[in-house]
Parts: sequence; structure tokens; C-alpha cells
Amino acid sequence: MKLTCTILLLVFITGCASQGKITSVPRDMNNDFLENLMKQSPALFDSYLKDADSLRIQIVYTRIDRDAQNKPHFTQFSYHLDKQYFYPASTVKMPLSFLSLEKLNELNKAGVNKSTPMITDSSGPRQEYFLTAPLSANGVPSISHYIKQIFLISDNDACNRLYEFLGQQYLKDKLTSKGFPRIEMKKRLSVSLTDEENRYTNAVHFLDTGAHIIYTQPAQYSKVQFSNIPEVVGNGYMDANDKLVMQPYEMTYKNRFPLGDLHHMLQGVIFPDAKKPLFNLTAEDYRFLYRYMSAFPRESRFPNYDTTEFFDTYGKFIYFGSDKKKQSGEVRSFNKPGWSYGFLTDIAYIADFKNNVEFLLSATIYCNKDGILNDDKYDYDSVGQPFLKNLGQAIYQYELQRKRSHVPDLSAYKIDYSKEY
Repeated sequence: MKLTCTILLLVFITGCASQGKITSVPRDMNNDFLENLMKQSPALFDSYLKDADSLRIQIVYTRIDRDAQNKPHFTQFSYHLDKQYFYPASTVKMPLSFLSLEKLNELNKAGVNKSTPMITDSSGPRQEYFLTAPLSANGVPSISHYIKQIFLISDNDACNRLYEFLGQQYLKDKLTSKGFPRIEMKKRLSVSLTDEENRYTNAVHFLDTGAHIIYTQPAQYSKVQFSNIPEVVGNGYMDANDKLVMQPYEMTYKNRFPLGDLHHMLQGVIFPDAKKPLFNLTAEDYRFLYRYMSAFPRESRFPNYDTTEFFDTYGKFIYFGSDKKKQSGEVRSFNKPGWSYGFLTDIAYIADFKNNVEFLLSATIYCNKDGILNDDKYDYDSVGQPFLKNLGQAIYQYELQRKRSHVPDLSAYKIDYSKEY
């Protein structure tokens, strides 16, 4: 299909699009836009389209059109959405961050906010204390510090502290109430605990400047009944003793976050509906999130990171790929990636402040040619990152060309990165 024909298709579909507000997550619209767009660049995408099932590719793209009042109107397109299971890895840290800020707002406890020192207690067998945060400005942990680490370098420990603050039951209840009943956050990340041990979460204490406890959240236990839909991946795996077991790897009891749900949650934070926002966040919460979701690691003082390891586009795969060059900042990705067990995923809002271009794009791909899991031999660099970069660039080039009735005002997303929150 020629690009002009694709544009006509889009114009037709736009008339049926959701106008300026986010409703329930659409299922696959069965349109051919994304597939046809990729077919226009066979050198980049033919091998991926040919093996789309074995690569477990899923894509969600949201086109954004602003009206005269700068109100966004959305048209969603998808490719193979929900066709197969994918492991969400660190993308789960994004909703945990949003919900942690929401829970603080709901507590409405004097002196307790995202910057309040938070100590994680040990409330049961194999739980740990967490009393310090060497990379924070004052050396103590807080919700804000953990969220910074999550978006800047995708820190697993930071995610686990938010998991313990929220609790498994709270997570399930809150996400279900927001229209995401399929999401199942069952486990901490990169910690060897049983399913039952993950149901128990630590007590946490919030402290004032004199190190006095001003609020304690007791230890929690979850009685959530998970679906445990049977899922296996691959041809074999390395077991705990580094022995090869030639049978598919069991994923049934892993975390489950459908791609469309993650995409929808990011959309809800980037475009909060003033009448019915998806999350109970303040204007300052949104500004805080935008700052650290889009920042390059070098733009953070606390925490401060080695930029040779954590380069500008570390963890920003859509549009940027594995490009380690210093970026101008004219194009920003407000995103959360994840990679584990061979699955590479990125959930992103891309904003080009020079050309006034914006779009939402989420995608996942399975990068494991040999089919063996837990062997640390995945194809992120050679298969996954090029795909996400080229996909992002293809959408970006399309967005550069398409005509808009109104130029978007993106000032709400322009950040002074010299300021810390």
C-alpha cells in the first residue's frame, strides 16, 4: 500500500476514534496500518514480519491529533496485540511508580510524601531491612528516590521496595478498579522467594527529619487468587545448577501485564483527563514523573551515575535503539522498558520539540534464537534493539509527513533538567 493510501485509511478510521479521553483498552482493531508501514521498508522489516509469531511481536501505536484548544484526540492501531504471552520484565515498574504516588496522596498523612524518608522493615523469614540509600541526596531512601532509580536506570531493588509499600493485594485491587483485571503482579524482581513468600510484604516506616517514626504501614499478606493461565516458553532452560533441561520453561507463575494495558496506563499519565484521571496524582506528581521518565542519566545529580555505563539513551529503545551517542534532547522518550528471559519491551511517548511531533508507541519482541532460557545468551542487541529503533523511526518519519489541522503545543512536557525534584 502506498503512503497516500495509508493516509486515507487513517482519515477514515479517525472519524471513529476516541475523542480526547481514554476509555477501555481497545482490542486489536484488525487494521493493516502498522503491517503496511513496515512493508514499505522491506530491508528493515521483512525478516521480522516473516517470523512475527516466533518473535512474539506485539505493537500498539496511538496517533494524536490536537484540536484548536490543544485537546488531544486519539486513534489507536495495533499489530498482533494479545496474540501471545510476553514476559513484562521491568515494565511493571511503571504502574508501581504511578500507584505509589497515588497511595501517598490517598494516605493524606501530614509529613508523609514522596520525599519523606522511608525505612523498609524485615517482617518475616527471608525479608530484608533497607535503611539507607547511598545515592540519594540525604543518604536515606524515599519513594521519590526509588522512582528516580526506576526511570533512570530501571533499578530492581527500587521496584521491590515499591512492591512492598503497595502490597500484592492493593496492587490487584487498584488495577482491577481502574479497568485492568488481567494484570497480575505476583512477584518481586530478581529475588529468589517462593510464590507464598511473595504474598508477604514488609512493614514500612516513614520518618521525620529527627528520625522519629511518623507513620507505620504494617506488614501485609495477600489472598489474591491469580488466574495462573498455563504458559511455557522456549525449547529448554538452564536450571539453578546451570544444567541444561531440554523442555520449555514454565512462565505460568510469572508476572502478567498485557501490552495494551501498559500502553493505556502511560497514555493516562501523559494525557490526564481533568474530569476523570486514571491515577489520583497532583500537578507536581505529573511534573516529577515527566522529568525522570524523560531524563538522560547524566541529567540527574541525585542519584548520580557513571555515564559510560548509563549513557543518554540507556533503556530508551523505541526510536533510539542502542545508539550511545550524546543526545541533543530535541527528541525525548517518556518511557519504561523491560528486558528479561529474551523478551525486550518498551512503552513510550515520543515528543519532538523542534518539529512539534508526538506519538505513543509500545512494542515487545522475543529475542532468543536458540530457544534456551536462563543462559544469558539473548539477541537483544542484534534482533530486539534494531527492531524497536527502526519501528520508532518509521512511525516518526510518518508523523513528520502527515498534515495536522493544529500544531500541538508540547510545552507541558518541556522540562528544565537543571532542577531536581
